[in-house]
Amino acid sequence: MKTKIWFITGCSKGFGKVWAEAALKRGDKVAATARNIDSLASLKQQYGDEVLLVTLDVNNREACFSAVNEAINYFGKIDILVNNAGFGHFGYVEEISESEARQQIETNLFGSLWMIQAVLPIMRNQKNGHILQVSSIGGIMAFPSLSIYHASKWAVEGICESMNQEVAQFGIKTTLIEPAAYATEWATASASFSAPIEAYNGIREAMLAARGSLKAGDPNATADAILRVVDAANPPLRLFLGKLPLIMIEPTYNNRLETWKEWNEISANAE
Repeated sequence: MKTKIWFITGCSKGFGKVWAEAALKRGDKVAATARNIDSLASLKQQYGDEVLLVTLDVNNREACFSAVNEAINYFGKIDILVNNAGFGHFGYVEEISESEARQQIETNLFGSLWMIQAVLPIMRNQKNGHILQVSSIGGIMAFPSLSIYHASKWAVEGICESMNQEVAQFGIKTTLIEPAAYATEWATASASFSAPIEAYNGIREAMLAARGSLKAGDPNATADAILRVVDAANPPLRLFLGKLPLIMIEPTYNNRLETWKEWNEISANAE
């Protein structure tokens, strides 16, 4: 199989680290980014010139373009972009500050957009490429306490679905990766939290209990799925990771359809 060149954001931990290691282990090459590349030292030690370490904060649009140019100068091309950098913010709508809202959107939405814009001219000129955008089950349904996170992920879902229709003509493929709960630091050390308002303590405690009862998936178990997607001749626009998303999403979508149908007479009369 032909060696692929990956560009992966957010490689210091979690999915980014797992997928970078999986790509390198099978003989591909990776531009691995993190805000602090000291966290990636083990990759360099093990894989040498097959990996390029790039310091990157995706909030900086200019830095995203510079990082992509650095990878092109080093590898000559980019076959796969994995937009993985991001974090979760926990807070009920009334609790979220302006700065918290802006930071969540800046990183998860605009950081992803800047990276996509940086690689598209390259992939368009190559007449091939594959953009993997990490979304979430929270990109297609919503839960209390994650409203601003959902806003960021629903937005990237819309961008990528639209983009897929725009760039398919250039041989560029798009896949939204939609994981459920995994044993990463997403909900702990990597997350941010709004100052709590006492009135929401009841639902807050219920949500914490519900999350505590979930069995989190093993991030290492996702590597094969990602490799199969990037090797597929016709990869999906959307891919769940784990057993839970489909179980959760079917009743959610059925409820939406039932509501639209129930109110369709009123809707139709509104023309």
